[in-house]
Amino acid sequence: MTDVLVKCEQLVKEIYENMDASHDFQHIERVYANAMAILKTEPLANEKIVSLAVLLHDVSDAKYAEDKAQEERILDEIGITENEKSHIRTVIAEVSFNGGNVLEATTVESKIVRDADRLDAIGAVGIARTFSYGGAKGRKLYDDGEEARFNMTEEQYRTQSTATVTHFYEKLLLLKDLMVTAKGREMAEERHAFMVQFLEQLKKERDGIS
Repeated sequence: MTDVLVKCEQLVKEIYENMDASHDFQHIERVYANAMAILKTEPLANEKIVSLAVLLHDVSDAKYAEDKAQEERILDEIGITENEKSHIRTVIAEVSFNGGNVLEATTVESKIVRDADRLDAIGAVGIARTFSYGGAKGRKLYDDGEEARFNMTEEQYRTQSTATVTHFYEKLLLLKDLMVTAKGREMAEERHAFMVQFLEQLKKERDGIS
């Protein structure tokens, strides 16, 4: 790991330590591992940009950040060029789901980081993270009277919470078909199938069938 990456990691760790388990530094480590797996199949990608964008992509997340300038301060502090800063800002902006109001992934680096982040939102880890976040926010496990929303504004997505199981239908079960790299799509298949199986088992247990 280069000095720039080491410095960036040290700075972001302090921030992620204050987030709940759904967005802590272990999340960053898993996204990084996903990104490196995808990067191997994308030889034209810039590994430095991908790595720094992964480390920084949640430091100014609207769900947590009171100070949205943290990202900029770190970019200034780690000693990279203005072109690199601009590229990283673009990648981070193009990663977020925002209730389905996504920007187009315009570079291979954006595609890699987006898929890597979304892979950590599905499968066994995705299930654990979703219930962890729901618990931290005091959300119900499920609500049979609630309908999943598919045409939300970003503000509605951020401010109008739903039960945790509803979130699977509003976002997580959609992600497999939104992957933009071949490796991301491949990695998503098993994780998606596991979520479907989990929801089927959950329904059986709730209905007293299993």
